[in-house]
Amino acid sequence: MPQFAALPENLKLIIYAVVGLLAFIFFIVFANFGMIWIRALTSGAKVKFSELIALRLRRIPVGHIVDARITAVKSGIQVKDEFGNPQFVSVDELSTHYLAGGGVDMVVQALINAQKAGIHLDFDKACAVDLATKGTGKTVIEAVRTSVNPKVIDCPAPASGKFTIDAVAKDGIIIKARARVTVRTNLDRFVGGATEETIIARVGEGIVTTIGSAQSYKDVLENPDRISKTVLDKGLDSGTAFEILSIDIADLDVGENVGAKLQAEQAEANKLIAQAQAEVRRAAAVALEQEMLARTQEMRARVVEAEAQIPMAMAEAFRAGNLGVMDYYKMKNVQADTGMRESIGGPANQPGKTPGQS
Repeated sequence: MPQFAALPENLKLIIYAVVGLLAFIFFIVFANFGMIWIRALTSGAKVKFSELIALRLRRIPVGHIVDARITAVKSGIQVKDEFGNPQFVSVDELSTHYLAGGGVDMVVQALINAQKAGIHLDFDKACAVDLATKGTGKTVIEAVRTSVNPKVIDCPAPASGKFTIDAVAKDGIIIKARARVTVRTNLDRFVGGATEETIIARVGEGIVTTIGSAQSYKDVLENPDRISKTVLDKGLDSGTAFEILSIDIADLDVGENVGAKLQAEQAEANKLIAQAQAEVRRAAAVALEQEMLARTQEMRARVVEAEAQIPMAMAEAFRAGNLGVMDYYKMKNVQADTGMRESIGGPANQPGKTPGQS
């Protein structure tokens, strides 16, 4: 070190300051990341100090990401790079999913569960499923577990407030059915696939259609498995996040005879219609009768008016000399004779009476 000793004192101080600053920086870095780096190194999941510093600068919990990578590496979880070569999950991939709002621990745990169960699930798909289940009350771990252990869904769902699916057979009898659908998660269709509500709605529709096509409610009660077979053959899990394994009819009950009830209501409606039409005809007849009475009164008035002109015509005939006194008396005699004949002949027309009886 003779050359260093020959340097000026000011330059020596600068070198000492730079070395001290570097040592201080190294101490700070080691104090913050040393234990994490050593933990990753001894676990076989080596990370770089630059990666740890980048995580801290991006305000990502360093220990959380490193521990997740250690778990993934120790479990043998690998991903493929851009060239298709397998490699362990990197810190950058985990941090990217964390910044996207995903659960890093749940993704790693789901990958481990899938690997142990022999289910193919890559890292990108697990991240997509994790983000898809965010805010739904479900997790990617539950999706993997449902893929391993099938899940039973009640149809209709108890949360809907209904406990049976009501359908009417062709003979008008209501059948109350309750089904249980066994499904497992289809991880390939989980992202963008329809949820359990769609499965319940489709199964309910299939049950109603099958019961509605039965000729009698007895056919449904005798062969309840026909419902499950018919509904299962419709491929109701198409476009959903699940694969239907079986549809079992848990309960069948007979309801009321809605066909007879509807027929009775229709008969009552027809009776009311007939009564209304009869009332219309009666009202029309009454109106016509009143009209005829009015016309009769009008004709009588005209007769009276015409009879009132007879004395005037007779007086005119007397004045003109066209009618004499004897003619007048003859007319009176004829009128009197006619009145007498009418009074005598009128009672004779009544049965059980002789002329002259009142």
